[in-house]
Amino acid sequence: MQDHIQRHIPLKGASNFRDLGGYVGHAGRPVKWRTLFRSDHLANLESEDLAQLHNLGLKRAFDFRGVQESQAQAYEWPHIKRHSLSIEPTVVQRLQAQHLTGKPLTAADALDAMQTTYRDFVKSDSHRFAQLFEHMLDHTEPLLFHCTAGKDRTGLAAALILSALGVSQQDIWQDYLLTNQLYKPNSTGATTLSPDVMKIVWEVQESFLKAALDEIQSRHQGIQNYLSSQLGLTPAAQSKLQSLYLA
Repeated sequence: MQDHIQRHIPLKGASNFRDLGGYVGHAGRPVKWRTLFRSDHLANLESEDLAQLHNLGLKRAFDFRGVQESQAQAYEWPHIKRHSLSIEPTVVQRLQAQHLTGKPLTAADALDAMQTTYRDFVKSDSHRFAQLFEHMLDHTEPLLFHCTAGKDRTGLAAALILSALGVSQQDIWQDYLLTNQLYKPNSTGATTLSPDVMKIVWEVQESFLKAALDEIQSRHQGIQNYLSSQLGLTPAAQSKLQSLYLA
């Protein structure tokens, strides 16, 4: 079991900011500490938070939020270059559209919407994850990737990175589910939806990530083929990635 206290970096303006370091990867080599970070959005950071990120040497932030999301909660922080890798959100929009039809929304509808969204990440947004890997291979300064809550787009990105680095499935699942211990929503973003529905929207469940991994399996015959054929991680590139980010 990894040390969650060491992994989680408490900030006043973000709740789900954490380090991917320490997980055991290819050939027993651990992921380097203080190099790869995942988080919820950065728009609410305070001066003390920024000082902490500066001390971590964080130079780059890769933002998976959609256009309106990133405009509504924009940030521009000194010493951190923001790169947009926009993946438009669909879960709340899909549920609100159903709500407007007058049909009551259930927890099952929310689960279905979450799983569909994760499948769509694989069907429609693989190029964004490929771009993140390109940046990771180009430069090795500490980097952060995030979305709004740091749980779905970010959660799949983290699972792909850890897979490419040879981390075990057990640790990948552990990292994914850690959001449920850390993330504190600061707004629902959809007040017309019921608390039961929004609870599912703001958490992670194994079935969400499993939907994406099953889509990868059925469309691309497994994660390794997907990494290579869709994300540009040829065996040579994957070996280089491991040499850069494993201790």
